[in-house]
Amino acid sequence: MEYKAIAFTGPSGSGKTTLIEKIAQRLVPERQVAIVKHDPSDKALFDQEGKDSDRFFKTGAEVAVLSPSRTSLFSHRPRGIEEVAELFGDFDLLMVEGLKTLPLPRLGVFRGQIDPDYLPVLQAVAIDATVEHPLPFAEGTIDVLDLNDIDAIIRWIDAHALRLK
Repeated sequence: MEYKAIAFTGPSGSGKTTLIEKIAQRLVPERQVAIVKHDPSDKALFDQEGKDSDRFFKTGAEVAVLSPSRTSLFSHRPRGIEEVAELFGDFDLLMVEGLKTLPLPRLGVFRGQIDPDYLPVLQAVAIDATVEHPLPFAEGTIDVLDLNDIDAIIRWIDAHALRLK
């Protein structure tokens, strides 16, 4: 299985999830898209208290919920990105939200101002008109994209995403 992968990073509330959602909505009619979101604080909720999958998961077991429209995996084991990608099966593009240490081309998403702490891992930034100027990096060292131009961002992804097997 061969696919392209790209990562998104930025502060909480910057619009990463919204951007990934818009890209997926645009691409899904033509391509198979997979998305992985990092939850470093373990705060994401996946099921409601007392429901079957919650009760099964609390036993310590690995749990999969299969339905006609989706498959959900609840796991107690941390998994690497490669293992998760295999679970998805065939797809064309993997978009990763977070996981700053993952060696993938990375697009930073910012509103208001760019946090310079992110710059060492970025190849591009997606910003809107609220970002203060001047930008905190030399022109030409990091690509600058309009956060609201989804087509331009997709073209950047197509040109820069890492091809993986």
